[in-house]
Amino acid sequence: MAIDMNKLLEICLQQNASDIHISVGRPPSFRISGAVKSLNVPALTPDDTAQLMKQITPERGQTELAEIGSHDFAIGYFDKARFRVNVFKQKGRISMVLRQIPSKILTFDQIGLPPHIKDLISRPRGLILVTGPTGSGKSTTLATMIDFINEEEEGHIITLEDPIEFFHNHKKCVVNQREVHVDLPSFAEGLRRALREDPDVILVGEMRDPETTAAAITAAETGHLVFGTLHTTGAARTVDRIIDQFPVNQQEMVRTQLAGNLISVISQALVPKKEGKGRCAAFEIMIMNAAISNLIRENKSYRIDSTIQTSANQGMILLDDWLYKLYMAGSIDFANMMMYAKDQNYLQRKVQEAGGGPGAG
Repeated sequence: MAIDMNKLLEICLQQNASDIHISVGRPPSFRISGAVKSLNVPALTPDDTAQLMKQITPERGQTELAEIGSHDFAIGYFDKARFRVNVFKQKGRISMVLRQIPSKILTFDQIGLPPHIKDLISRPRGLILVTGPTGSGKSTTLATMIDFINEEEEGHIITLEDPIEFFHNHKKCVVNQREVHVDLPSFAEGLRRALREDPDVILVGEMRDPETTAAAITAAETGHLVFGTLHTTGAARTVDRIIDQFPVNQQEMVRTQLAGNLISVISQALVPKKEGKGRCAAFEIMIMNAAISNLIRENKSYRIDSTIQTSANQGMILLDDWLYKLYMAGSIDFANMMMYAKDQNYLQRKVQEAGGGPGAG
C-alpha cells in the first residue's frame, strides 16, 4: 500500500479532520465537521492495517494489543500536531482511531467559555468537573483552564492523564504531567502520590472508579483545586453518577463531601455548525450555591436543573438553553439542536413560543 501513516496524518491536518479511522475493508477515513468521509483509494487489507499500526505503535503497546486486544497512546507529528491513538482488534484484525489534539491551546474566547469561569478556576480549593460524551472537547476545555492558571498563578500543577494529550510548558507554575502505565500504574495511585508532591492544582484525566473518585474528592477537601472528567451529560446526571459509584452505605457520606467541595460542573457538547462549517461548543454550567448544596445533601439531584434555570444571574445555564441560543443565532440547525438536547419537548416549546426559527422572537 502506497499510503503510510505520515501521509494520513498530513491529510488529516490539511482537511482539518478531528479523527482518522483505519479499518479493514474500507479506505482510510476522516471525520470532518462531524461526518466520516473516506479517501478515494482502495480499501485496506488486513496486512495494510497491521503495517500502519506497526509504524506508530510502541513495542509495549503492540504487546498489550496482542494480550488484551487494545492499547491507548499518544504520538506527535513533527511540531504540527499530536494525536491520541487507540489501536484495537475487531474480527481478529487490526483497527485504529486517531484523534487529533490541537497543537495550540485555545483561549476562553476561542472555545466559547464565558469569562466568569476564570473566577471559579482561580479558587484555592475544591472540585471542578468537566463532563460530556467522548469527542465533546473536554480535553480542550481542561487544557484552556490549566493554561490560564499556568499564566496567572504561581504554584505547582500536576496532571494525571491516559495518555498525555496537550503539553504544558512551565510558565508561572511548575507543571508536571504524569501518564498512566508510563509514569504511574493508575489514576488512584497517582492521586495518592500527588498529595505528597506539594501540588496546588491536580488534573485527573478520568474519574472512572470509586477509588479514583474518592481520592479526588479527598484531595479537594484537603485544600487543593482538583479538575476531573466524567462521560456524563448535564450536572444532575454527573452528581448521580459519582454517588452511584459507591456502595449504598457510603453514599450519604459522599453526598455530604460533594455538597461541601464541588465548585462547578461544566458539561459540554460539540455541535455541527450549519452547512458543515465546523463545530461549535454548547455548555451547561452549574455553579455550587446554597440551594444546590442542599439538594445534593438531601438526595434531590432531580431538582438541580430547575435551580440552574432560575440562577442565570449567578452565571448558570442549562445545556438546552445554550443550544437554543445557538439555534436562534443561526449557528446550528434545528435537527442538530434536537439531536444534542436533553429535553426535546422543552426546546420544541421554546421554538414555538418564539414563533419559529432564527430571527424570530
